[in-house]
Amino acid sequence: MSGVRLVPWAEDDLALLHRCNSAEMMAFLGGPVEPGALERRHQNYLELPWSGKGAMYRVDLEDGRAAGSVGHWLTEWRGEIVWETGWMVLPGFQGRGVATAAARAVIALLRETGGPRYLHAYPVVGNAASNAVCRSAGFTSRGECDFEYPPGTRIRCHDWRVDLDRPAVHEVTADQHGRPRH
Repeated sequence: MSGVRLVPWAEDDLALLHRCNSAEMMAFLGGPVEPGALERRHQNYLELPWSGKGAMYRVDLEDGRAAGSVGHWLTEWRGEIVWETGWMVLPGFQGRGVATAAARAVIALLRETGGPRYLHAYPVVGNAASNAVCRSAGFTSRGECDFEYPPGTRIRCHDWRVDLDRPAVHEVTADQHGRPRH
């Protein structure tokens, strides 16, 4: 799947957020949240770009169907300000490369716009699909770590990182002897 488009989060995307708030979709994120918390999350998504601290996007397929969401936001990790990212893909679109394409699009966007050097993702250790997305999208594993999500709940995650100042692996070229050239 190569054809995804990131569309800035809009008022109408509350319906997508409701579709993502299922037991299946929220299994690794503490379970579904009550409607009031979902409304607050939606408002936070709408306000995020105006804060200068990140952005959320609806992930659309080439045919215009909404397949999920992806975002990036500033966070402090081990004494450093970094970008964090996360994604959700609706069950009918999972396993088709949508999340990987969305994660790669966020990486490309952040390489163009600047900010902190590193982008991290913290999928739960048992979330094989999201950990596979990280591998496929070009993140490097930094091992397991403890993370707090939702607030007040400790979970065991993988710390995946992309160095936004370095070209993606597929962007590295070689000289006539096959040696990498940056």
